[in-house]
Amino acid sequence: MATQIYVNLPVKNLDRSKEFFASLGYSFNPEFTDEKAACMVIDENIYVMLLVESFFQGFTKKPVADATKTTEVLVCLSCDSRARVDQLVAKAVAAGGTAPNPPQDHGFMYAHGFEDLDGHVWELMHAEFEGGTPT
Repeated sequence: MATQIYVNLPVKNLDRSKEFFASLGYSFNPEFTDEKAACMVIDENIYVMLLVESFFQGFTKKPVADATKTTEVLVCLSCDSRARVDQLVAKAVAAGGTAPNPPQDHGFMYAHGFEDLDGHVWELMHAEFEGGTPT
């Protein structure tokens, strides 16, 4: 079995968060989705667990970060083109997210990002490395 990645994020309103990410084209695995959590499918082995804050709190003794005031993680996803980066940012903003920073063009890499409804930062990038992967 390949390694799978599950990023767990606290959300204030699960239904609104599911609608937001569905509008970006993501789907949810119904086997791991209920009224407390939703398993968003990013790729074959990459998932984001959107957890209602009170449920998320049950997994840690530390306070849950308010992502609108502090940054606990930057989630970065690769995209197959610059156009896809811009498309996802535009969809996120149209669905109620924000894009607080302008796009960055580094020649070999293009990046932009958005904040979701709970303030979590999602970076999107398209890069063209020699050999197809970073070295």
